Amino acid sequence: MENNPEQELKRLLGLVGQQGASDLHLVVGRYPTVRIDGKLHPITQEKILTPADTKALSDILLTEDKKQELLSVGHTDFSYNYDDKVRFRTNVFLQKGYVSVTMRFVMDKLRNLEELGIPTSLYDFSKYSQGLVLVTGPVGHGKSTTLAAIIDYINKNCEKHIVTIEDPIEFVYAQDRCIINQREIGRDAKNFPDALRAIFREDVNVVLLGELRDLETISTAMTAAETGHLIFATLHTNDCAQTIDRIIDVFPAHQQNQIRAQLSSVLLGVISQRLVPKVGGGRVPAVEIMFKNHAVENLIRENKVHQIDSVIETSMKEGMVSLDRALAELVKGGVISLDDAFNYAKNRDYLQLLISKGK
Repeated sequence: MENNPEQELKRLLGLVGQQGASDLHLVVGRYPTVRIDGKLHPITQEKILTPADTKALSDILLTEDKKQELLSVGHTDFSYNYDDKVRFRTNVFLQKGYVSVTMRFVMDKLRNLEELGIPTSLYDFSKYSQGLVLVTGPVGHGKSTTLAAIIDYINKNCEKHIVTIEDPIEFVYAQDRCIINQREIGRDAKNFPDALRAIFREDVNVVLLGELRDLETISTAMTAAETGHLIFATLHTNDCAQTIDRIIDVFPAHQQNQIRAQLSSVLLGVISQRLVPKVGGGRVPAVEIMFKNHAVENLIRENKVHQIDSVIETSMKEGMVSLDRALAELVKGGVISLDDAFNYAKNRDYLQLLISKGK
């Protein structure tokens, strides 16, 4: 590397901000690459990275503990502060014996749901004293940003004790009307289940759980949600019905009826979102929203989750929205193209019907 590695890293991170990128990738044998509006763009004015380059850049990012973790397990996650102003969620990992780096830009300013273009009906979840709210969707489609907006709304409008459990911490909250404690896995807690069990002794009202990763975390989260805690969490699932099936399927077959009954009781709602390319550049959220009502509760308990899509479609007056209807509205408003809507649709024929009938 011709320049000082620290100066080179700062320059590359500066380019991320200048170009409005969400991610930076540093991979041996490729140009440094940024992701803009969901698409990868190599920075061809830079030199192709060598093994020595990525190693030198990662050495700046990694503490001694993180270097040991990288060597022992092959990857490590952490937050990196650039000039004490900009934060990046960072993953350093080994591939073919070389070091690769992925850095995701974390907005320093928390945006509200209005600014994000997401229905403000999601603020209604803040009114509950206990229960489980799930925000789902593919990686990089704004789940954490949506949750941050809801948590910040609670912070500004309620008197609660909020604990976030993340790996790593993404958004940093300024304490307002709430007490907020933010715990990072690996630094402040050993793992998600341990940190989640600790809330029972910490007088917590609201929990933001970075991800429901395994049976133990899911089971503990549901217990917390039925014992006086409002739990917000994310899952990498594609829609509301699949989210419910995924949670139940984690458990052994002999426990699943019990889990259906428990989940039908504690679940408050599921939000599933996609970031879709906008006409003219940028991306816009298309959001499927399911609020639990008696029909949804019964379908979960009776193992008829496949019928939930129909309930969402017929419950618009209760604030529910299907993904296809959200996409149709964006097409009719000229915000996204029909081709992009088709790419994200669950049922293309139904999407076309919604658009053509102007519903």
